[in-house]
Amino acid sequence: MNKIWVVGMGPGSYEEMTVRAVRVLEACETIVGYTVYVDLLKAHFPGKKYVTTPMRQEEARCRIAFEEAGRGRRTAIVCSGDAGIYGMAGLMYEVGGEFPEIEIEVVPGVTAAISGGAVLGAPLGHDCCLISLSDLLTPWETIERRLRAAAEGDFAVSLYNPSSKKRGTYLRRACEILLEYKSADTVCGIVRNIAREGETFELLTLESLKSAETDMFTTVFVGNRETRQMEKKMVTPRGYHYGET
Repeated sequence: MNKIWVVGMGPGSYEEMTVRAVRVLEACETIVGYTVYVDLLKAHFPGKKYVTTPMRQEEARCRIAFEEAGRGRRTAIVCSGDAGIYGMAGLMYEVGGEFPEIEIEVVPGVTAAISGGAVLGAPLGHDCCLISLSDLLTPWETIERRLRAAAEGDFAVSLYNPSSKKRGTYLRRACEILLEYKSADTVCGIVRNIAREGETFELLTLESLKSAETDMFTTVFVGNRETRQMEKKMVTPRGYHYGET
């Protein structure tokens, strides 16, 4: 049976890829992916056949990968972060129903909540959730319900896809919903271009987050009521009573 690997390549830098992901990509002949992500790989994995598609052609990308694997080529389809978290793994299984002769293996990667969280310190040290603000595939009404549920439950939250050229007000709207349940001075953090050139981060309050500049390469972190700033880091305590007797 032919096989295809769905590889989470992490936030962008070679150093933050898993050893398993590196070994799989080294062994593959064809690597399929979104143009921006594939460009990050070419210097580290030369001599491969690279096939790319632009954004919003995910289904076509999957079919290309299956067609390559069907020709007997060792094929990987890559996505940023983790393949199963806002990645290609789910769609590959859906499309894979048309290619029953090809086995799928998912190779996990480091998602932005983890890599961005490491830059900030420990913002997700207790119960947390991930919510995408992109309404391309999820109705905004559903996103609102999820934001309210997370805020009411006092989860620390990592927000993916906080804004784009067409969604310039979405982060503000999300903050307004979170402020219905969370304090205005809740500690928050922003990380831009995680593990890539131009990486930056900043700490701010939930109130000031409303007017923060973000884009699709930004990951936002909103703390719970216990989250605090320690030096220049954002820390959500796990609950250990350090220093108490």
